[in-house]
Amino acid sequence: MLRDLFEPEPDQWGLRGDPYLWQELKEQLGMAPAPDTEQELVALLGRTIKGLLGEPFTMDGQLYVERFAHGGMSSSSVSGDSWLRKGITHLVERCRTPR
Repeated sequence: MLRDLFEPEPDQWGLRGDPYLWQELKEQLGMAPAPDTEQELVALLGRTIKGLLGEPFTMDGQLYVERFAHGGMSSSSVSGDSWLRKGITHLVERCRTPR
């Protein structure tokens, strides 16, 4: 199951909205079986993120997500760069490593 990939949470985030997206991904995908390939996992994460946020990430972009606004200047923002360079890669590496 993919739930195991989301524990523990990363120590660092790009923006303050990133942990809320992590939690939503965990809730959305937690009971799903692990895909057969890394490419399928990346595609699944991409589709799920787009479904949750309404649009895909870009490397140089950040997305405003009103439901993630919990105070502070960047609390509602999610970092496309951080997710594409670290978050998704981190989940793929966890899938690769036996737990």
